[in-house]
Amino acid sequence: MEITANIVEVYEILRSEHRNPHHILGMHEVEVDGKKAVAVRAFIPQAASIEVIDDKNPKRTYTMKKIYNDGFFEAVLLDRKKVFRYRLNIEDYLGNKWSTYDPYSFNPYISDFDKYLFGQGTHYKIYEKLGAHPITIDGVDGVLFAVWAPNAKRVSVIGDFNGWDGRRHPMRCLDNSGIWELFIPGVMERDIYKYEIKTREDYILEKSDPYGNFMEVRPNSASIVYDINKYQWKDTEWMQKRQQTNPLNQPLSIYEVHLGSWMRVPEEGNRYLTYREAAHKLVAYVKEMGYTHIELLPVTEHPFDGSWGYQVTGYYAPTSRFGTPEDFMYFVDYCHQNNIGVILDWVPAHFPKDAYGLIRFDGTALYEHADPKQGEHPDWGTLIFNYGRIEVKLFLIANAVFWFEKYHIDGLRVDAVASMLYLDYGKTDGNWIPNQFGGRENLEAVEFFKHLNSIVYQKFPGIMMIAEESTAWPNVSRPTDIGGLGFGLKWNMGWMNDFLRYIKKDPIHRKYHHNDLTFGLIYAFTENFILVLSHDEVVHGKGSMINKMPGDYWQKFANLRVAYGFMYGHPGKKLLFMGGEFAQFSEWSEARSLDWHLLEFEKHRGMQEYIKDLNHLYLKESAFWEYDFSGEGFEWINASDANSSMVSFIRKGKNPKDTLIFVCNFTPVPHFQHRIGVPAKGKYKEIFNSDHSKYGGSNVLNEGIISADHREWDGREYSIGLKVPPLGMTVLKRVDE
Repeated sequence: MEITANIVEVYEILRSEHRNPHHILGMHEVEVDGKKAVAVRAFIPQAASIEVIDDKNPKRTYTMKKIYNDGFFEAVLLDRKKVFRYRLNIEDYLGNKWSTYDPYSFNPYISDFDKYLFGQGTHYKIYEKLGAHPITIDGVDGVLFAVWAPNAKRVSVIGDFNGWDGRRHPMRCLDNSGIWELFIPGVMERDIYKYEIKTREDYILEKSDPYGNFMEVRPNSASIVYDINKYQWKDTEWMQKRQQTNPLNQPLSIYEVHLGSWMRVPEEGNRYLTYREAAHKLVAYVKEMGYTHIELLPVTEHPFDGSWGYQVTGYYAPTSRFGTPEDFMYFVDYCHQNNIGVILDWVPAHFPKDAYGLIRFDGTALYEHADPKQGEHPDWGTLIFNYGRIEVKLFLIANAVFWFEKYHIDGLRVDAVASMLYLDYGKTDGNWIPNQFGGRENLEAVEFFKHLNSIVYQKFPGIMMIAEESTAWPNVSRPTDIGGLGFGLKWNMGWMNDFLRYIKKDPIHRKYHHNDLTFGLIYAFTENFILVLSHDEVVHGKGSMINKMPGDYWQKFANLRVAYGFMYGHPGKKLLFMGGEFAQFSEWSEARSLDWHLLEFEKHRGMQEYIKDLNHLYLKESAFWEYDFSGEGFEWINASDANSSMVSFIRKGKNPKDTLIFVCNFTPVPHFQHRIGVPAKGKYKEIFNSDHSKYGGSNVLNEGIISADHREWDGREYSIGLKVPPLGMTVLKRVDE
């Protein structure tokens, strides 16, 4: 049977194994009997007949001949010598007809420079090339698909638009880059798709798009074509201000939120709030409560609700549970317009084993390590990224850039940093592989963090990179040029563990554990710390914050108020998980809404009012936050009164007039004639008291002005006498004469 194409290539097409189908399919200049002509070839198994239509002169048509019954067609156009733009009119065996431009008539779109930067690991906007992008090429609308799968025998795009048939749209592999690309005319936004990958062992895999911008609602797992560049942002003022602001010397009071369980809609089947609904309800609440930022547990796409988002299958896609990518942009935009920052929980430490995800993506361990001793978390049942592979490192660094660039995010809280830094994390002896020097440090992950942080801080001044790091690894929040990992901030897990251990004890025993209360100041300025009482502390049998507190009903609330008060006075930025602000009794569950009905009760309303007033005081008084990371902003007055379980200390701002004095009493015994040393003579006034009756306290307050006596106390020349409430905190400030 005569055919102008190479017969070996034809059989590669028929077997769906051709790595460059454009070389044979589409329109090509050929020679027939020594004369120039044009040949058009198509492989469409469902087609009964195909016609070639000249796009400029639709009356010029050419009938294609079926060369192989599998669906391989060719037309040799003896009257044409040059390639031209054309369409294919197709009819299948059921009489269905359609017209399309030929995907195999378009030149490569991804440039040599793109491939070079990708191979170097410096194409920080590679997400604009890989993935699915609605574009127009030579006046033809369609979608450009591109995916990295270097070890695949063949990669195809499959979807509703081709009956999920991997033979229909095989992609071309671009040289040695491992990138496969195909422009498919006529595919539109909201079309669903996956990549069908034929491995070297001839297994067929169906994978969602690692760079896809939108995904189906679980349990479905296909990617969805979506144009994320259409949204009109209205947060210019916020973004300009952010560029000129150093968050380290600003107030930072973070409300940590799981979007699926903050509030539900019970009258509509207990459904989730959408991104747009949450924008209005959550922002109004956060503004009233005085928080500066919302930190969202992961909203990247994930299959299992019970993972809280920490097992990610769509790193470039906000979860479709709550709406579209544009809806999430609206959420961030609305926060910014209301002067609220947005921090995302980000999970570069591991990924799940769902078959449609990154696991053995092209039939080989591509994103993960091949050896389970390196590539698997035994405790979590997840896979560890291979931070030594350039393209994998770029996938993650570009992902961070993506959220800052495309979604205007203000910070990333990087989850499980310790699990990345230590090769033996969660592993028993003999089940991990040491580094080249025989140590347990993951040198490739260290280099990844330095690279990541240097790039995002360079590109986005004013953002925050926050490490959830639970060990004593040095210089986590120090610049890379002095040997640090380059993060801006670090969660203070040591303080959290010590403080919760202390506050859970019966007050009668606290004097024996006073060091748990004060030890944090030994290392408070070694990192840029955020003090956290996060979601991790109110799950898995640990009890809610209010239920950690000892004592009777009144004492539980008083204990919690003084706990929060001490936390706000202590150096470091602040984070509190949702529900803790109104003393929810039940543990947090992702499966239901917070217990908002508790606000019908006075004690819970009082706690909510307390956090609201504490936040607003925090915002107003710069001594709370101007010198969070420097010893010049803190001074003990008395740290050693273990018998009374009391501490007193000073917080200082840039202006000496802003100095605040904190006194905290961790027993239910009130003190009506307590004396403390003060930094200077003059008059002092109580500006905040956790024991106020409006918060549910007993009203042991300091009313009026307190004059300092020239009487040495606590090693200071001047001192004052004051009332200290039971299980309470008082804050004093010097007032003008």
